[in-house]
Amino acid sequence: MKYRKEIERRRTFAIISHPDAGKTTLTEKLLLFGGAIQVAGAVKSNKIKKHATSDFMEIERQRGISVATSVMCFAYKDILINLLDTPGHKDFAEDTFRTLTAVDSVVLVIDSVNGVEEQTRRLMEVCRMRDTPVIVFINKMDRDGKNRFDLLDELEKELSISLHPMTWPINSGTDFKGVYNLHEKNLVLFQANTKSTDENSLAIGDLSDAIVDQKLGEANAATLREDVDLIDGVYGQLDVEEYLAAEVAPVFFGSAINNFGVREMLDTFIKIAPQPASRETTNGTVDVEDDKMSGFVFKIHANLDPRHRDRIAFFRVCSGKFERNKYFHHVRLNKDVRFSNPYSFLAREKNIVEDAYAGDVVGLFDTGNFKIGDTLTEGEDFYFTGIPSFSPEIFKEVVNKDPMKTKQLEKGLMQLTDEGVAQLFTQYGGNKKIIGCVGELQFEVIQYRLLQEYGASVTFNALPFYKACWIQAQDKKKLEEFARFKQANIGEDKDGHLVYLAQSEWFLNTEITNNPDIAFHFTSEIHK
Repeated sequence: MKYRKEIERRRTFAIISHPDAGKTTLTEKLLLFGGAIQVAGAVKSNKIKKHATSDFMEIERQRGISVATSVMCFAYKDILINLLDTPGHKDFAEDTFRTLTAVDSVVLVIDSVNGVEEQTRRLMEVCRMRDTPVIVFINKMDRDGKNRFDLLDELEKELSISLHPMTWPINSGTDFKGVYNLHEKNLVLFQANTKSTDENSLAIGDLSDAIVDQKLGEANAATLREDVDLIDGVYGQLDVEEYLAAEVAPVFFGSAINNFGVREMLDTFIKIAPQPASRETTNGTVDVEDDKMSGFVFKIHANLDPRHRDRIAFFRVCSGKFERNKYFHHVRLNKDVRFSNPYSFLAREKNIVEDAYAGDVVGLFDTGNFKIGDTLTEGEDFYFTGIPSFSPEIFKEVVNKDPMKTKQLEKGLMQLTDEGVAQLFTQYGGNKKIIGCVGELQFEVIQYRLLQEYGASVTFNALPFYKACWIQAQDKKKLEEFARFKQANIGEDKDGHLVYLAQSEWFLNTEITNNPDIAFHFTSEIHK
């Protein structure tokens, strides 16, 4: 109870979207409003040297995409916001899915031109699985896109969620005039390449006011009045409880690149978004207002600063007060650990923090003690549940191009696969290294980072495997016999657990049928 005031001040959310919907640009604009940065970076332009604040890996800045979740903390109107910008690319979906376990709500960015895309559906499935409240920001209204009513219908149908418009656009593309704030009853006029300010905002007591015709033109004003009548009739007032229960998603329209429509969303977000909530563990529910500190690691990043071989574990505080230099219990290792330099983040910039409360994300300097899902507590033994782990779908053998750099390669492989976006297996009875990933782009990133950060040059040979299954048996002899007999298809993960690498679904089903004494699992969570 004694930390309630701090908890009430915090909002922790992730921005998610399909690639190129404008997610990183929106992140930049939110940081501008929070005063955390002065100038937004150009995410795509190679001519401009200022890059997006949230894209801190060199490969991200070269390609103009986000491939790692970055964490930013800023204050807005006395609310402390922890914002997690996630990768949009489907090959990094696992990183995004895990990040969603560390937040209390989500902002989903939709491209008004393309509407719902494949990755949008997958991300919404995860939000629904966890009943995560969602706010939708429909971006790129200054481009010629889909009809706004058609777009809402498509979102509701494709994403199986009820929507509630909070702002309404006046036209789109080159004819985009601005948005009408249905909640605040004001009109915000759009001017390309300028930031929306109070001067652009027009308070309107009644839409029949002649000033609306004057500002928008008679035809646009008439269309707006019709649209607003229809929306009011269909949607009425937003029920905040329905939003918090993930049954309804408030919708905002705008243009992030022009900083338009963003403030309206942010002002509503800080009013209605959920505060940090209690969470489920293997020992029941941990109350967010519990005085004892607890939290979990949802992401690990090696070489956040390439000049110092640092490794940072991203830690979500779930209850109590995290304090610098205080000892906490590392449940998996069953030992007490303390941190002299815990960080808060603004992407690349790190600031040492003295304390943190439920909802905060802190960076812990890691010497190799942490794995994804690890829990720190003030003495109790439990794990937070629901942190997903996926069986890889693409497998490649690592081929070392420079035998003189074997040590650097091994260190790089261990550290990069600790980050959780790829899994490392060693051939059973041999030392062939196999990397398993969910998507092809991850191999490119690993190859690039091995060379840039560890000086190890590698190529990859594709392997004919379809799935990795962790295998267990009560009778250890049967497990050893199976491993010896199927040696070409057996690997060991980094913790020495046996994994069966199946060539196809048929092979996998055959082995499951023929070996009833062996349990096949599609996740390594069983070994916790």
